[in-house]
Amino acid sequence: VLIESILLLTGLVVGCYWNSLSCGFVFDDVSAILDNKDLRPATPLRNLFLNDFWGTPMAEERSHKSYRPLTVLTFRLNYLFSELSSASYHLLNVGLHSVVCVLFLRFCRLFLDKTSSLVAALLFAVHPIHTEAVTGVVGRAELLSSIFLLAAFLAYTRSNGADQSIVWTPIAVTVVLVAAATLCKEQGITVIAICCVHEVFVAQGFTLPMLLDTLLQVLRGKDGFPYAVLQTLLKLIVLIISTLLLVIIRVQVIQSQLPVFTRFDNPAAVSPTPARQLTFNYLLPLNAWLLLNPSELCCDWTMGTIPLVESPLDLRNLATLAFYSLLGLLAFHSLRHSHSSAKTVLMALSLIVLPFIPASNLFFPVGFVVAERVLYVPSMGFCVLVAHGFRIVSHKRHLRKISWLMIGVLLATHAVKTFNRNWDWESEYTLFTSALKVNKNNAKLWNNVGHALENQNNYEKALRYFLQATRVQPDDIGAHMNVGRTYKNLNKSKEAEDAYLVAKSLMPQIIPGKKYATRVAPNHLNVYINLANLIRTNDSRLEEADQLYRQAISMRPDFKQAYISRGELLLKMNKPLEARDAYLRALELDSTNADLWYNLAIVNIEMKEPSEALKNFNHALELNPRHKLALFNSALLMQESGEPRFRPEANRRFLTYVQEEPDDANGYFNLGMLAMDANENTAAERWMREAIRLQTGFRSALFNLALLYSQSRRELDALPVLDELLRHHPEHVKGLILKGDILMNHKKDTQGAKVCFQRILSMDPTNVQGKHNLCVVYFEERDLPRAERCLEETLALAPHEEYVRRHLGIVRGKMAAMSVAGQPLSPASAEGAADKQQRTKSKSTKEIKDIEKKRAAALKRLEEIERILSGD
Repeated sequence: VLIESILLLTGLVVGCYWNSLSCGFVFDDVSAILDNKDLRPATPLRNLFLNDFWGTPMAEERSHKSYRPLTVLTFRLNYLFSELSSASYHLLNVGLHSVVCVLFLRFCRLFLDKTSSLVAALLFAVHPIHTEAVTGVVGRAELLSSIFLLAAFLAYTRSNGADQSIVWTPIAVTVVLVAAATLCKEQGITVIAICCVHEVFVAQGFTLPMLLDTLLQVLRGKDGFPYAVLQTLLKLIVLIISTLLLVIIRVQVIQSQLPVFTRFDNPAAVSPTPARQLTFNYLLPLNAWLLLNPSELCCDWTMGTIPLVESPLDLRNLATLAFYSLLGLLAFHSLRHSHSSAKTVLMALSLIVLPFIPASNLFFPVGFVVAERVLYVPSMGFCVLVAHGFRIVSHKRHLRKISWLMIGVLLATHAVKTFNRNWDWESEYTLFTSALKVNKNNAKLWNNVGHALENQNNYEKALRYFLQATRVQPDDIGAHMNVGRTYKNLNKSKEAEDAYLVAKSLMPQIIPGKKYATRVAPNHLNVYINLANLIRTNDSRLEEADQLYRQAISMRPDFKQAYISRGELLLKMNKPLEARDAYLRALELDSTNADLWYNLAIVNIEMKEPSEALKNFNHALELNPRHKLALFNSALLMQESGEPRFRPEANRRFLTYVQEEPDDANGYFNLGMLAMDANENTAAERWMREAIRLQTGFRSALFNLALLYSQSRRELDALPVLDELLRHHPEHVKGLILKGDILMNHKKDTQGAKVCFQRILSMDPTNVQGKHNLCVVYFEERDLPRAERCLEETLALAPHEEYVRRHLGIVRGKMAAMSVAGQPLSPASAEGAADKQQRTKSKSTKEIKDIEKKRAAALKRLEEIERILSGD
């Protein structure tokens, strides 16, 4: 029967929650999963035990102080198997909910019959209040904590021996399981109190009158403590000491600091008496109503969702009074009697009340007004009460059928509601728009719908939601910041600045001599950063921007982002020394931030400190071996150093970079340049070709590939590459020179070469190399007078260029030799020269030999010119 019940429960859970597998990461999932570096394999495992649930170091004031390393560990395991595939995270949540349901069934069987236990477990499995805990990935903290909580309680129930002796092994197991439950979520520790209630009133069978009577007798000295009472006290002392140790450790972990919550998170927490007390007490019947009637569920109950109860005359106080009256009657009945029904009610009340105390706001404020996920464990007690009532009613013959009908309708409607509610968690847009249907007085919901639209680049529509948030909550700093950012995205700088100034005016003023503990969300300080980032686009307002950064730092000396942004600005202001100081201060606050080490390296480059830059790039890569910018720029720095010893490491870093950014042509281009430096021509060609494939018309890659072919004596292969280069960049001077040289020296196409050099001179008449090469073309065309005039003009442009003067002398020598030999100095006079040659047949053989010698010498000098030009 138990196996059949387990299969039924599991099937029902899967039927209600299978559609959650198509949901993404929404709301708090973004911070806990997508933005949490503790999930990444590169992050050391010990960080899970040093940071809070969101990956923030526990020592920082902005930390939420929620210490749940075991929950984060399960997220990390999800990431290990499927990275950021949301379906796997949701699947594990559904599986964990099934486990909780099975353990809860075992719990119910301690106090209810089999049928009622199954009814309680089925109701728990399908209750719509659980969608936030099951479908929201961050709700895993509730699921895991509940598993260990129930397991700890079930273990503790085995601590009584057959002869009323104490069995210590189950108690030891209980303490370990309680510690595990607490490391999943803080409320796990409350199971100790549930165990104490069970020990006194169920295991030992005391009622409140019996307990008081025993205590009075002991105080009067009539009797000593009964053996059973001593046994009970011993067990309770062990449990209480264990609790105290866990609490002390927990306080040490959070460094004796409570998290900072704002009046927007929990308005009642900062309200005066009696509004604070009346509101917090009213929240109790409100939570109870959500368990009774989960028809209108909302993912966020902060800000103005629940108006403050400011007067004792507020009618809502009647709900508070009714709630306490009912709770008091149930507690009085269950503590006064010792029959099984009273014990069942008492344990149900323990499950409802004790795990809810940490979230009740009655003893210390929390970061929310109402949160449906924290009702996950209290709903167990509620389900026990419903099942217990069902058992009582169904045992009355005339009510049996109607009781079964009602419980069937209840389970069916809850299952349908749960299934439909899951669709709300499909995306942030669907989640927050569904919440707005329930509550339109919460500015945070309007903001969150705006964020969802902003992520879709729908800025116009997002702006409407952000503006509505400012109307619903005019003093919401974050809403005005959102308006400013959206105006900036819409390129409306003036409106953006005005919105940021409104947000800035709402910030609390600094009180001299008093530490600035914001009492607003720490991220609200970003208004100074955002405003400064906006106005620094105007070079005339750089000092004004710097003043804003300094103002943010004066408010929060540990405001890391202010130092980072100020460092960037100081670099822009050409103040590298001050920029370096800003980054060093930021590194004092967070030495494990790879981005900061990278920024410091960039400052070192600006300060012409390449060795320091490389050292800081290496620091960044030690912290994050896949830091893309550090990989690329450090490899570039190694490459530009020209030192062969750096080449292998630079090559490795570029290879890692292209693994991270396979579509960035620059990575492949630099791999090609490294290969060229190492004379690895085949590899260089392959990398250059890949860079050109990814980026059509890649200027540097095309030219260097052509140069590679030229240096490899594959000049004809270089020509089509140069043609593509010049098609995309017709003004590329070096490309024109290289093409001209290849046409002239390897294809003997002097006309094509002339076109290349003339194009250079049409763009820049003072280009010495282009002018000189055109002179060589004239020489090749045997137009020596024109070559001479051309070289004279080139020498006038560059009088200190010795090679031009030397080539001019060679041309003049050639002209002299040809004049002596009676040869024509230009192609135009070639015909006349041929006639003249016919008339010189009478010259002596000696003279002809002298002419041939001079001609051979001239040809030799021409070859020398060609060799020199080829070398250039």
